[in-house]
Amino acid sequence: MKTSLLGSIAGMLCAASMALAAMDPIVIKGSKFFNEKTGDQFFFKGVAYQPRTGLSSSDPDPLADTAGCKRDVEAFKDLGLNSIRVYEVDYNNNHDECMKALEDAGIYVVLDMPSPKYSINRSQPYWDHDLMSHWAAKVDAFTKYGNQVVAWIAGNEVANDVDTTPSAAFVKAAVRDMKAYLRSKGLETPVGYADNDDMEIRMNLINYFNCGDEETRADFYGINIYRWCGDETDFQTSGYADVTKNMTDYSIPSLLTEFGCNINRPRTFPEVKSLYGSDMGGTFSGGIMYEFTEEDNKYGIVKVSYGDSKYEKTGDYDGFKKAMAAAKPQGVKMSSYKPQSKDSTCPKASSSWKVSPDALPPTPSAERCQCMLDSLGCTFKNIDLSASEGKAVGEAVGNICGLTSCAEVAYDTSKGEYGNYVACDSNQRAAWIVNKNYVNQKYAKCEIDGADTVAVKAPKVKDDSVCLTKKDDIGSVGTPSSNVGSGSGDDKDAEDDGSADDSGDSSDDSASQDDDNSTSGAASAAATAFVKLLAAAAVAHYLF
Repeated sequence: MKTSLLGSIAGMLCAASMALAAMDPIVIKGSKFFNEKTGDQFFFKGVAYQPRTGLSSSDPDPLADTAGCKRDVEAFKDLGLNSIRVYEVDYNNNHDECMKALEDAGIYVVLDMPSPKYSINRSQPYWDHDLMSHWAAKVDAFTKYGNQVVAWIAGNEVANDVDTTPSAAFVKAAVRDMKAYLRSKGLETPVGYADNDDMEIRMNLINYFNCGDEETRADFYGINIYRWCGDETDFQTSGYADVTKNMTDYSIPSLLTEFGCNINRPRTFPEVKSLYGSDMGGTFSGGIMYEFTEEDNKYGIVKVSYGDSKYEKTGDYDGFKKAMAAAKPQGVKMSSYKPQSKDSTCPKASSSWKVSPDALPPTPSAERCQCMLDSLGCTFKNIDLSASEGKAVGEAVGNICGLTSCAEVAYDTSKGEYGNYVACDSNQRAAWIVNKNYVNQKYAKCEIDGADTVAVKAPKVKDDSVCLTKKDDIGSVGTPSSNVGSGSGDDKDAEDDGSADDSGDSSDDSASQDDDNSTSGAASAAATAFVKLLAAAAVAHYLF
């Protein structure tokens, strides 16, 4: 009797597991998506899905709103959709009921890895253990749904002008690391990027995310585009023809990750005919209409409220339904398709593209950063700085890096230079800087006005060069970053650094001149700029 009961339970669990992964796998071959089981080309027919009206918390998660999800699945079926894009979910929630309802309707899910709280900041970019751990937790929460999670997006409109192009290096590093993380879990789910169709940096972004080693390239490329505004515009005058031309010889799949200008309402979505027809169907793998629910920005085709089973159609609903009903893309069979395109050439660093093609930021490593902290002779009593301490530390580290090299915790994306500890969080980097000042003063004073510091007589780690061999967060043995020195000695200056969890903005301290490597005025300004970014990151962090 006991054996029979256990066998029944095991059978039920097995059946449930198989049900969650029952959807046909969608795979990539060349520049196209295919249904691996049928061999048919796959075109995304989707909507952006992030209801916000009626939300009672600061963490939206439509895939945990069972009533809302089941309500909306009926509309998805009515519209003839096969996919949705979801920007924010809480990985602590249970998503089984919603994912099962979507599966029953044949709906695949595209998920964004970042969230507003845990994303790469375009102005003060960084990629560290804290960010990666949150992204990995989201991946872990959705692993059990197997093929239903059809793609991940590692960045949405991060670089959106020339000044923010350095952020592209950090997003590409995130693509590299999350692809590796997925592989470590036995998954081949593609990881891509979605841009904002900025004309000045567009081609550099397109080429950058498709150049270099396969391990670092995006698996697909998305374009968020809002140029086609109403029936008076067409394929040529909207600029869609130019966008399509740019992607014609692209070697990885491309799709419209957002589309649907709302200047003229009700919308009739004339771009859908071109997207799934002869104009674009041979180049793009469909798209995601923005967006399903009516919010403050007035793009929705339905009005809903969290937890409510009722919905009301807006004037755009029937126009979108009619357009999608007429969308019948003519794809190719996977067996007969022979990719011809080549990988892109990496753009060179320039005044309008501030990213070197030669290097990426290092993979985050909690072990490396902890080892570095354990090597410091002067550090913070509590590495989790308070808001007031963070502000106090800000100007202090600015002064220090104005007088000595902080290259180990800084970066210069234009030169492809990344310090060995640039993937540590901002408090850890600030601790390294405080210790550098302590060493320069020949261990005379371990003090920062406004912050609690402590001198460590016998650090656990005597030589921080051993830290560079620590495993990264994926489990690989670390190697020193290129183009910088090692240890807490005197290294070449690098220009900026990004934002992480905590640091500061204003206070006061003094630093002694680095006798062996005094910095020039330009280098001093660059170092100061780096720390201002570090400090701004802390202020931004406390706003969340």
